[in-house]
Amino acid sequence: MAGTLYLCATPIGNLEDMTFRAVRILKEVDLIAAEDTRNSIKLLNHFEIKTPMTSYHEYNKIEKGKRLVEKLQAGLNIALITDAGTPGISDPGEELVKMCCEAGVEVTSLPGAAACITALTLSGLSTRRFCFEAFLPADKKERKEILAELVEETRTIIVYEAPHRLWKTLQELWEVLGERRVTVCRELTKKHETAFRTTLASAAAYYELHEPKGECVLVIEGKSREEIRQEEQSRWEEMTIAEHMEYYLGQGKEKKEAMKQVAKDRGMPKRDIYKALLDE
Repeated sequence: MAGTLYLCATPIGNLEDMTFRAVRILKEVDLIAAEDTRNSIKLLNHFEIKTPMTSYHEYNKIEKGKRLVEKLQAGLNIALITDAGTPGISDPGEELVKMCCEAGVEVTSLPGAAACITALTLSGLSTRRFCFEAFLPADKKERKEILAELVEETRTIIVYEAPHRLWKTLQELWEVLGERRVTVCRELTKKHETAFRTTLASAAAYYELHEPKGECVLVIEGKSREEIRQEEQSRWEEMTIAEHMEYYLGQGKEKKEAMKQVAKDRGMPKRDIYKALLDE
């Protein structure tokens, strides 16, 4: 009978955030796959966990992942942990879960700390709808494409960043997204936890002069729907009514339907649109 892969969240700073269930599972499984065994041994020693460990990280995730799946298929129960937070969130655990699912191996996730959710809930920005971008791509072309997509994003945006790249990223976000509210979270759950609630321009100006410490989470305000409506209104006003009609007719709309949509876009009665078209 095949074993189970347990995704065990570990603290992102404060050790008291470790759950009772995670400690029990880490003691009961046959093997723990850790992102960095040198880092994780401190956590295991703190909770007196004696289970053997093996490394599983970005640079061995394919070959080591195959071997871990074989062990699971042979009946071993394995726990996966990262240096901090929930496995599979911006780390190679995603690949191991995929392999297990394809191999028919049972996977279960133990809820716990996640920097993205912790930052979102204390940001002061909308939590109803959000998107998680993790670390922006290092590749310039891909990064430019992602940022272009975020320009029209109406949900709250969550981005991870390393301290030595924080200022450059804030500056880039400000240039592309325009002025937005942002909360810069650092040292989450630790003694010197900070949530700097400001704007992208002000944050960029501040961190140009003050070098940050610790991993950072940026929680950025999405584009307001009112701003989108104003931009659309401005776009329609730049067109003549005839050009506006042609825009919708070119999409395959019937003339009556196109006229109705033009009237709605411009906030005008349909009869005025009809009259304007006759005059033109």
